[in-house]
Amino acid sequence: MNAIPRIPLVDLARIHRALDQEILNTITRVIEKGDFIQGSEVTRFEDAFAAFCKADFAIGVASGTDALHLALKAAGVGPGDTVITAANTFIATALAIHFTGANLLLIDVDEDTSNITPQGLESAIRSAGSRGAGVKAFVPVHLYGRPCPMDNIMAVADMYGLHVVEDACQAHGAEYSMNDVGQNGKAGTFGVAGCFSFYPGKNLGGLGDGGMVVTNDSEIAGKVRLLGNYGSKKKYFHLLKGGNSRLDTLQAAVLLVKLAYLDQWNYERQQVADCYREMIKDLPELTRKIILPAPPEKGSHVY
Repeated sequence: MNAIPRIPLVDLARIHRALDQEILNTITRVIEKGDFIQGSEVTRFEDAFAAFCKADFAIGVASGTDALHLALKAAGVGPGDTVITAANTFIATALAIHFTGANLLLIDVDEDTSNITPQGLESAIRSAGSRGAGVKAFVPVHLYGRPCPMDNIMAVADMYGLHVVEDACQAHGAEYSMNDVGQNGKAGTFGVAGCFSFYPGKNLGGLGDGGMVVTNDSEIAGKVRLLGNYGSKKKYFHLLKGGNSRLDTLQAAVLLVKLAYLDQWNYERQQVADCYREMIKDLPELTRKIILPAPPEKGSHVY
């Protein structure tokens, strides 16, 4: 009897095989220079990722969790505040809010998209207000690479004066079309800050942990950089109580190599998703059991 072939959910060896020589070359260059912390490749990758997202600033940090935590702190979130996010997100989103000292308010999502709706957000804000809890910020989660409806979400957030910090840790390169702009914007660029993870299994993953905060706000960018580097701009001079959360040079160098392929990889993911959707739709025994993500009406999903 023939064995049933096993198909891994993620095959990281296969992903890297085609890039082996490029990755080895860039790692060798870092080793030869020895600038393992805040080296030149970190700056190059930050600049390249900011350009990729069409954002003004990008700040490398140690993980996606740290990206969310530091972005929220930079936006002024702290003890006594309330922060809203999706109930179905990974625990890191909730932990990042908890680390600021703020109260966490989880809300349900739309079953067709797995994302928060503007109506759900507004209902949660009103409910929190009736209990005397002041909502300071909102963290929309672009779950599985599908952007939230950011035009309507930003309208609600603006109405109530909320800081929006996007969890784009699964949405590198996903796009959403804003009604009033008429062109696609990248996930992570609609709120005051957007947060990314470079955990190896992401569509842009490193060879270890790493994260990034992108923003168009120079004050937020400067605060995140301080918070992640002991509160210091200059060695032994500390302007605030920061921590140690820096994207190391080796990870930045590898990610810089892989960033050049991300658009193509995202396109291939979309083609595969379309293939699955087409092939499964005529199999009633599967369609009763499998809920497929609906394609976005505006923008792109990176699956």
